[in-house]
Formats: sequence, C-alpha cells, structure tokens
Amino acid sequence: MSALDLLSGDAQTFLSKVWASRVHLHRTDPERLVGLLSLPDADQLLTSSGLRTPTVRLARDGAVLPESSYTRTGATLAGKPLTGLVDPRRVLRLFDEGATVVFQGLHRYWPPLTQLIAELELELGHPCQANAYLTPPGAQGFAVHSDAHDVFVFQTAGAKRWEVHGEDGPEEVLLEPGLSLYLPTGTPHAARAQETVSLHVTLGINQLTWRGLVERAVAPALESVPEDHLPAGYLDDPSQLRQALAGRLESLAEEVRRLDPASAVETEIRRFLTTRPTRLPGGLNDLLALRQDVTDDTALRRRPGHPCVLLDRGDQVEVLLGDRSLMVPAWIRPALEQVRALESFAPSDLSGLLDPQSRLVLCRRLLREGLLEAVD
Repeated sequence: MSALDLLSGDAQTFLSKVWASRVHLHRTDPERLVGLLSLPDADQLLTSSGLRTPTVRLARDGAVLPESSYTRTGATLAGKPLTGLVDPRRVLRLFDEGATVVFQGLHRYWPPLTQLIAELELELGHPCQANAYLTPPGAQGFAVHSDAHDVFVFQTAGAKRWEVHGEDGPEEVLLEPGLSLYLPTGTPHAARAQETVSLHVTLGINQLTWRGLVERAVAPALESVPEDHLPAGYLDDPSQLRQALAGRLESLAEEVRRLDPASAVETEIRRFLTTRPTRLPGGLNDLLALRQDVTDDTALRRRPGHPCVLLDRGDQVEVLLGDRSLMVPAWIRPALEQVRALESFAPSDLSGLLDPQSRLVLCRRLLREGLLEAVD
C-alpha cells in the first residue's frame, strides 16, 4: 500500500477529484496509523530523548506558551551549554494544566514518519512535513485557524472533534484511530480532545505552484535584461522610458518564446530530486556490508522512499537520488533500469547486462550513495 493510498484510499481518484477541492475523510487500518506514532512513542520522545526547541512547542486556549516556561537552563554537554533543552517535568505539568504539546518536524527525527514523508513526496512531487499534537482530555490547543498548505490529519490515540468551516458553514468531524482527514489549503478549522488524551499527526504538503515553476523557467531569460540605470529625466519625459521598456519587453518575449518546456520540466524535476533531506536509515549497516565486501550473492534492495530518476547526458547518465545526483557511463543505463524495476535482488541478477566486476562495482557504489541497502 502506497503512502497516499493509506491516507486517502484510491490515490488516482483522490488526485483527480479531491485535490484542493473539498474535505475528504478516509477510513483505513488503525494499526497502520497508530504504528506511525503511538502514545508510548510520544511519551518516549517527550521524556527520554533530550528534545530541544523548536522541535517542541506548547499551546493552550489559542495561545503559544513561551519557551522559557518548559525549557531548562544550565545544561551542558562536553562542557558546552545546551540551549532550548526541553524539561520533561515542566512540560508534563503544563500538559496536566491543559496545554497541548506540539512535536514539530517529526519527519526529520522519527523514522516511521521519515519514511512515510519520503514516500509521500515521491508520489505527490511536493515537499512534505509532519507534526504531532498531544492534547489532554477536553482541551483545545489552537483557536479556529487555517493553514497555508494542504494537510492530512490522522488520529493515533483517543478522539478529537474537528470543526471544519466551508462554504455551507461549519461541519463537525470526529476523528478516531483509523480515520484520516484531508483539508485543502486555507480551510478554517479547530479541534478539541474528547474524554481521553488525544494524539494526532498532521502531514503538511507545501505545494509547488505553477507561478513558481514559471518564475524558475523564465529566470534565465530575465537574467539577459541589462542592469543599466533608468535614464535621467524620465519623470519629465516618460516617452523615453516607454520606448525603451517596449524594446526590452519585446526582447524578453523573444527569449521566453525560445525556452524549451521539456528542458524546463527536466530542470524542475532535477531541482526537486536533488534537494530532499538526506534519509539513510541503516546506513551504518550498509557501510559495514561494504567493508565485508559485496559478492554476487549479497542480498540488496531499493531503499524505500528514494528516487532513481535517470537523465541522459550524452555519453553519461545522471542518476537523481533525492539529496544528490550521480554521474555514470551511459552504457550502464540498462542495468540501472533493472535496479529501478526490482525491489530486491542480488548483483548476479544483473548478469545479462554487466560483467561480474562491473556489476559489483555498480552495486557497491549504489550502496555507498544510499540508493540500495543491504538486507540483514
């Protein structure tokens, strides 16, 4: 099951009919959602992991609490001061008094959500993020507000009643484990925990827009416009500015007409798939596997959530790996396409495409670059 299928049901139906159009509620396997961040997981993060701000913030009755109310001073590590260290005792006291604990940027440090976000980004083509909200019974952390991005919301503990505002007025939705909610950008909403403690996760989709794509596509043409100063005296004689501007706009229009949309799209894909966060779970295991040497029978698999997009570069192929790219000889492309097509394999499975030495060199390189991982 893909990340988008888990959150929204049939992915193609969702993308074609629901995206940025209306509220969408989907029921799925509760265990799959709870397994992404359970109440014991939140307890561990809060009390046993040494979190620092801004990974945690607190809110109560619509107001964000000052960091000084839940952080400690005087902590050191190797003789150097630690700033923004979250004090679990203070957080628990404020939580007991009705404050909501917000875990921010969980996609950066909580492995199950890191993998989910990586897969969701590849399916959507938009940068994504994950936060979680731990709310005491009957409490509400934030007043009615809207977000500047689309969100998926799913409950992993307790229940929360959502007030979602639309064109026909407010609608109430009760979220429990096993339900996910999609809210388009700008949808006003608020939520209140019910009789028990509530934990829910929000996945924010930071949309890439047509305006942004067009701006990036025409940027090279804009760079051709000279940075000369405007002529003195144009306030008294605007005609000299009008004529000069008309000429420059015509030249710019010619430059824009010469732009190649296919090239601009390839540049956009390359930009996205070389700037994602580095995600290397199990990287130490892979490094140790390399030290023990990779043989024709070594079990390998594609690392989940990692792209492998191939761009022709003459006698070379550029491999987009998410956080970087890799240049390899063009004659290796058939083997790379085979690697893309197989979820798991051994170097010997490339025997019809590469000689023994070449396929081992390729697999070792892809292990080192993070596209592949060794199966323990």
